[in-house]
Amino acid sequence: MSPALPDGEPVPPDGSLPAWIAAGGDGSVAGAPGPTASRGFGVYLHVPFCSVRCGYCDFNTYTASELGGGASQASYASTALREIDLAARVLRDAALPERPVSTVFVGGGTPTLLPAGDLVRLLRGVRDAWGLAPDAEVTTEANPDSVTPESLAELAAAGFTRVSFGMQSAVPHVLATLERTHDPRRIPDVVRWARDAGLQISLDLIYGTPGESLDDWRASLDAALATGVDHVSAYALVVEAGTKMAAQVRRGEVALPSEDDQATKYELADELLTAAGLTWYEVSNWARADDDRCRHNLAYWRGDDWWGIGPGAHSYVAVPGALRADPSVTDDTGASVRDARVGVRWWNVKHPRRYAALLDAGTSPAAGRELLTRDEGRLEQAMLGVRLHEGLDLAVLSPAGRRAVAGLVANGLLDGRAAVAGRAVLTLRGRLLADTVVREITDE
Repeated sequence: MSPALPDGEPVPPDGSLPAWIAAGGDGSVAGAPGPTASRGFGVYLHVPFCSVRCGYCDFNTYTASELGGGASQASYASTALREIDLAARVLRDAALPERPVSTVFVGGGTPTLLPAGDLVRLLRGVRDAWGLAPDAEVTTEANPDSVTPESLAELAAAGFTRVSFGMQSAVPHVLATLERTHDPRRIPDVVRWARDAGLQISLDLIYGTPGESLDDWRASLDAALATGVDHVSAYALVVEAGTKMAAQVRRGEVALPSEDDQATKYELADELLTAAGLTWYEVSNWARADDDRCRHNLAYWRGDDWWGIGPGAHSYVAVPGALRADPSVTDDTGASVRDARVGVRWWNVKHPRRYAALLDAGTSPAAGRELLTRDEGRLEQAMLGVRLHEGLDLAVLSPAGRRAVAGLVANGLLDGRAAVAGRAVLTLRGRLLADTVVREITDE
């Protein structure tokens, strides 16, 4: 069961954006510039299909047996292309400056359950709608058992530049607990196929699965590094309410590891990955060089604009410059710029059948939206930016947040030299306690 969508205000049936987005704000931040060609614009394409639903997963995904008419895998690409057309019209009608797409990320689910030709059609639709930047990054997620040398070569020939494989573990009993179906012995093969096709490669790992020992986790890291991969994502398992695994935990059928166990596994990951020449650039991500980083995810963490295509997908467009305004300033009516609207986020209906029906009717599939104030935007900027190796500009923080920095440095969670230079940069201990750091610097 995937999480419920947030509450929000209705979205116009045609999907139109608030008029103040193009105007550069809602009037309470005078002179704030509107979106410009220099601001990144990404597209996320959600493919909501899986062959098997894993017990730990709470993503908005479905197996074939869970779907009915109007939501088949065979027709999905055509349905998503209709939303791409709608998105292009909405942005054009908002009179926003035209920008080529800088990053495309096809996620899921398992996008490569669709024929490679369908993924190529979706990328062609994005290119036709907005154009692709000359150096655009185009990524698809994939399960190791859902690709062939031929399918990867077809994707690369069409303009895909990167593939992110859901490896999760190299240990069979860990994969079985996660209900992953691929053979871990296939990982070196799919990495070689992707490399032969000219694709950049990332391997995604999960640590903290019930029953996983430290030696198991070491074996997974060693197996990933043995492929020579240039990017690794390592995420702690989070058991979300409503999932099959959450019910197993509640019934006492499986036991979750302790926080100390997860911290030890994170430290081991950082040690082995760093020794192999990969550097952390976000709390859960390591890359061999800057060019190996996932630029699409960096765009999320840095607050760029993106349009999410597909059921349950989220989108975001902001007004650049508004977050830099002095919060003590008031407009002509005396209203503080703290209350200025600086961005809009919206999200689509979750179920593929409803999503398809709305687009078939010529209506936006958006289920709701929120209009972000300057303070809300700065809070999100702090929450996301502090997770990056480059750290967070302390000017983004409120006075209370800046005062908290000294204590975090004293506790070994933030780097002291970086703080003196005006940035909040996590130490290794700070990465282990990133949520604590975020609470401290965003507490008003």
